[in-house]
Amino acid sequence: MPVTSTTRLAVSEAFTRREAAGRGLAEDSERITRACRAMAARFHRGGKLIVFGNGGAGTDASHIAVEFMHPVIVGKRALPAMALSNDAATVSAVGASEGFGEVFAHQVRHWADPADMALGVSPDGWCANVLKGLEAAHELGLFTMALLGGDGGAIARSPAVDHALVARSGDAAVVKEIHVTMYHVLWELVHVFHARTRPEAGR
Repeated sequence: MPVTSTTRLAVSEAFTRREAAGRGLAEDSERITRACRAMAARFHRGGKLIVFGNGGAGTDASHIAVEFMHPVIVGKRALPAMALSNDAATVSAVGASEGFGEVFAHQVRHWADPADMALGVSPDGWCANVLKGLEAAHELGLFTMALLGGDGGAIARSPAVDHALVARSGDAAVVKEIHVTMYHVLWELVHVFHARTRPEAGR
C-alpha cells in the first residue's frame, strides 16, 4: 500500500517534535555537566542516589536506580542508588496515614544522609509529592535534581532544586523519550567524571 502525503507529513511532524526537545537538551550541556560533576563528587564521598516519581515516572525512577546499581556496560562500576517508588507497601502505608503528598518526603527523611543525592522525575513539573520529596532532601543537605517536562512547573522554580533539566514539550510521549535520553547521558557522564574527580571535590 503506498504511503500518502498525509502520512509522510505526520511522520515528519512526529520527528520534528522530538528533534526540538532533543536539541533543547543538547543546548543545556553546561547545566548537565555541572550536575554530573557534583554527582560524581558525592559518589566519591560515599553518597547514594535516591530517585522517585509517580506512575510512569516511577518506572523511570526504577530504571535510573538499576542503571547505576547494575551497569549494563562491562567495566563500569556499580554506584549506589535506590528508587523510592519501588516499595508499594511503604508508599501505600505512608499515603494512607500521612497523605499521598508525603510518600517521598517521608522516605527521604528516613533513608537519606547529607552526602546523598535526590532525583525527582515529573513529566510536567507539577507533582506535589515529588516537590515535597525534593524539599525534604534539600533541608537535609542533599544535592537535588529534577527531570521535568513542559515549562518545568513549580518544581523547576523551587529553590530546593539545585539542577532542573527540562524536556520542553507538552507531548507526554516526547517528554518520556527525552527523559530516557537525559538519564542515560547523566549515567554516562557521571562515570566519566567519577573516574577523573578527586574524592575531596566539592558540591
